[in-house]
Amino acid sequence: MMKDIENIELQFLTVDDYHELKTAMIAAYTNMPGSFWSEKHIQALIEKFKEGQVVIKVNDQLAGCALSIIIDYDKFAENHTYKDITGNYTFSTHDDHGDVLYGIDVFIKPEYRGLRLGRRLYDYRKELCERLNLRGIAFGGRIPNYHTYSEEMTPKEYIEKVRRKEIHDPVLNFQISNDFHPSKILKGYL
Repeated sequence: MMKDIENIELQFLTVDDYHELKTAMIAAYTNMPGSFWSEKHIQALIEKFKEGQVVIKVNDQLAGCALSIIIDYDKFAENHTYKDITGNYTFSTHDDHGDVLYGIDVFIKPEYRGLRLGRRLYDYRKELCERLNLRGIAFGGRIPNYHTYSEEMTPKEYIEKVRRKEIHDPVLNFQISNDFHPSKILKGYL
């Protein structure tokens, strides 16, 4: 695959990308059927915060995406949910004067994984955060392999074992390798 790549480009997401985006989301989230944003959600995100919505394209094919909003982090309870953060999926919580870039979604289509494209999306978020002079980046991350260990350890113990590379968790390993660190366990986040 690598030798067939002629062009990798990071671009702002547009509504014209929607059908390809939906196909990519369905492919990326096979373990979560029906997990894709509607066109009206994407339109709302673009209208509220164009700079926060980016795609990465390989040979002009959508390979991945990162969606973000800016929030005033102190307005949210210590144990917020994804629904709280997104304003019940309306993104009414986006605040141009907020202090934290909040990652709503990030994914890479399976056939493009391993090319460090996710890292490029995370690096873009880091640069955006710096350019906007925000306090930091936050997001809720899943620990998809935890269910296989839930009988024998707490989520906190699981995270520690992933950090020490005793257990592999694709989402958490990726986030840690991109210099992000778990700050707390949020029960019922999704």
